[in-house]
Amino acid sequence: MKRFLVLAILAMTARVARAEAQSEADRAVLSPIESMFKSMRTRDTALLRSVFEPGARLVGIRTRADGTNLVQTISVDQWVQMVAKDPRPDWSERAFNPVVKIEGTLAQVWAEYDFHFGTTFNHCGIDAVQLLRLNDRWLIVSIADTYQKTGCPKRPPPTN
Repeated sequence: MKRFLVLAILAMTARVARAEAQSEADRAVLSPIESMFKSMRTRDTALLRSVFEPGARLVGIRTRADGTNLVQTISVDQWVQMVAKDPRPDWSERAFNPVVKIEGTLAQVWAEYDFHFGTTFNHCGIDAVQLLRLNDRWLIVSIADTYQKTGCPKRPPPTN
């Protein structure tokens, strides 16, 4: 009986250690995404650029006025310029319920998001972010997202 109890405690300890290690790994992968959101709010283009691999691409589908869809692909440089020059205040994007998958030097994050200008809701959707670990840093290599103005979960506005 003692042997069983010791084995059970060891097994639980190993599971807790794996969960903590996974949480640390998840936090490391999520860190550049959180930095991206912060840089959008503060218009810190140096920080924004630093979380991306220079050749990264951002891809999304936007619906035209006539109802047809347009695939929009932009470079990191275009994204940085868009953030820097947009006159609307306080870009605030928040991620919810992220699912992180990691295999070696590749990570994928799938998360719900909402986007506000200040406290004014603009849109929501899903962010799918791919990252590579280069020189012991996770860098974003691509982001694909959905974009919707309606049917979004009701959440309180950001406090910025």
